[in-house]
Amino acid sequence: MKVTIVFPGQGTQYVGMGANFADHPLFDTANQAAGYDLKKMMLEGPAEDLKLTENTQPAIVAHSLMLFEKLKTLLEKKHISIRRVLGHSVGEYAALSAAGVLNFEDAVRAVHYRGKYMQESVPAGLGTMYAILKQSEDIIREACIAASTSTESVSPANFNDPSQIVISGNKLACERAIKLLEKKTQARVKAIELQVSAPFHCALMKPAEIKLKAVLDQITFHPLKFSYTANIDANEYAIDTNPLIIKENLLKQVCGSVLWTHSIQKLKDDTIIIECGPGKVLAGLIKKINPNLKVISLDSETGFSEVEAL
Repeated sequence: MKVTIVFPGQGTQYVGMGANFADHPLFDTANQAAGYDLKKMMLEGPAEDLKLTENTQPAIVAHSLMLFEKLKTLLEKKHISIRRVLGHSVGEYAALSAAGVLNFEDAVRAVHYRGKYMQESVPAGLGTMYAILKQSEDIIREACIAASTSTESVSPANFNDPSQIVISGNKLACERAIKLLEKKTQARVKAIELQVSAPFHCALMKPAEIKLKAVLDQITFHPLKFSYTANIDANEYAIDTNPLIIKENLLKQVCGSVLWTHSIQKLKDDTIIIECGPGKVLAGLIKKINPNLKVISLDSETGFSEVEAL
């Protein structure tokens, strides 16, 4: 038997995450990598500090990889192999660490800076993100192109499931795109403004991409132990992939779209998926993309027992 492991992204964090691993030595490593008491923030909060992007991202990656270490031991015991890994946005760093490309400390440090640089890229109020519901990909792409100018841009950021696509960019450009969608469909479009600290996965993140390159250039990228599917193109990369290509994918991901829907649509119906990280958000999205797929979420009372029963 082979399984696919998925790792969640920002928005899945909560105070108390990782409580089952309170004595895990990786918490000390995470604190050293982040440069502050990440463990205390994860276990005790306050929630407002945990919500800050530069804290959220390392917290999610650290928690995900602690779960993965426990999962890996169980899979080896049951002689179950890992077919592939993929992660949603920052979850891609956890996926690549699980696949042996990044060590734990480098992954946590990289996403701390990734979050910090993303937060710093855009002045407050200039950019935003909207979740657009029940509109086609083609129509949303067309509206974003038409709404963008030489000084203000908007683009699709996250293709979360067939009924939810998130757009990101300058606030005014986002609002123009929504009006264009309503004109095209001749109906009111359901657009929910997200409570985010910055407009992720769009051209406004270019300063963050440039700064992040300097961080990633100092990290050794190792060969894949098993294949991974990249956010940026939804392609599956084999174990013989040049690690420098993987690094380039992570840099492109900062401004590029997260092709989650496209990635999951490529999986066969009999794929067994294990969600490895805080919450059950990905399980919900995956079921909307393909209800035939079996998903086990580890961050639950029955998660590991369900894996045990495979």
